[in-house]
Amino acid sequence: MTTRILVVDDEPRYVRLMEANLTTEGYQVLKAYDGQNAVEIVAEKQPDLVLLDVMMPGLNGFSACERIREFSNVPIIMVTAKGEEQDRVRGLDVGADDYIVKPFSATELLARVRAVLRRAIVSGSSFQQAVFNHSNLQIDLARAEVFKDEKMVFLSATEYRLLLQFVHNLGNILTSEDLLVNVWGPEYREDKEILWVSISRLRQKLEDDPRNPQHIVTRSGLGYTMPPY
Repeated sequence: MTTRILVVDDEPRYVRLMEANLTTEGYQVLKAYDGQNAVEIVAEKQPDLVLLDVMMPGLNGFSACERIREFSNVPIIMVTAKGEEQDRVRGLDVGADDYIVKPFSATELLARVRAVLRRAIVSGSSFQQAVFNHSNLQIDLARAEVFKDEKMVFLSATEYRLLLQFVHNLGNILTSEDLLVNVWGPEYREDKEILWVSISRLRQKLEDDPRNPQHIVTRSGLGYTMPPY
């Protein structure tokens, strides 16, 4: 089966360049010109590898990489024109597998692609469903959209990150410290008031009866959980 590679760059000339080099080596190339479209293609087409440009308007490469990692372990190579260490480190921190700096040669591009694909075969690339359902809630992980009874619910960025903690740990109990560290950062590990307020706001938006929650349930003395249904 032909290996499919998604090339993402808002500059068509770079897309054409990478496409020409990759097709010469027998790869099938999918194309996207912005971050949001890239996330949607990954969810729909499930490519074998993504070459993801960093500097794009709207949803940039870092944000697109984070969004993809919510539902997919597809290998990602970040493509950056800056070449600064902080950008390379940030790309790896948000879930990229490797990076390549513009301008690059066809030889370097193909070597990086082969290396990352080899590692993916060893580790096993896997996709989760891009849409998560929990009773009357539906969460589109590719679009970062939440629906309750088929009506969109507007969450703040922090509320959405908090909700994702429960989605990715379905059925597990998360302590207050777990949630504070993973959503706000280690410096907030003792700030339980901000968590209580955020949980309350999330329940107001997601629960039919916030005082008798079904999606985010308190386990007295332990923490919080999203029960599996």
